[in-house]
Amino acid sequence: MTPDLSAAVWRKSTKSGNNGGCVEVAFVDQIVAIRDSKDPTGPVLAFEAGSWAAFVAEIRNGERLTY
Repeated sequence: MTPDLSAAVWRKSTKSGNNGGCVEVAFVDQIVAIRDSKDPTGPVLAFEAGSWAAFVAEIRNGERLTY
């Protein structure tokens, strides 16, 4: 099922530069959506909130990702 992102509020890190190499994130219900800031009408990756939280925790812990 494709999540309805029509009301999504997209954000990018305040630490991003102006080089255009950024991703944007939106939180809609229990979905975390990610897109390329250079292509806002392009493809979106969507994750369940729990899966996204586990992914971020692994990165913060320095774990090697094997997805």
